[in-house]
Amino acid sequence: MKPLVDALKDEIRRLARKEIKSQTTAANQAITKFRREIAQLKRDLAETQKKLTFLERQERKRIAEPDAAPSDEGDVRFSARSVKAQRRRTGLSAADYGKLVGVSQLTVYNWENGKSRPRKAQMDALVALRGMGKREALAKLALVDGAAKGPKRRGRPPKTK
Repeated sequence: MKPLVDALKDEIRRLARKEIKSQTTAANQAITKFRREIAQLKRDLAETQKKLTFLERQERKRIAEPDAAPSDEGDVRFSARSVKAQRRRTGLSAADYGKLVGVSQLTVYNWENGKSRPRKAQMDALVALRGMGKREALAKLALVDGAAKGPKRRGRPPKTK
């Protein structure tokens, strides 16, 4: 009787191992496939981040470079109506337009209403904005906002578990 019981136990073990192997093989294949896809996504993300960093640096350099300063030549004129039209054409608020030029929104309103005139440095910034379209102005504003905000840490660091 003992050999029969041992034979049955061995057969049950063999069938159980076979079933477990068939079930885990499919799961292992799926895991391998997912790991490959995750690794590829990480490589793609790293490449995209490098490109983004490069383009941000290029845009900051382009913004920082003053275009040929025509105000030195004396052929640049200030027009309150022109500033107002340009701001409306780009779809910016006075506060946002002021951020691009480096002044307050009240200063922009005063320029538009003819109550004041821009200084030389501000005039150069206005000239740089003249040929700018709506998309380009919004992109530049995003860069200016991003550079102005920077990382600020106040108070205690958040608790971690």
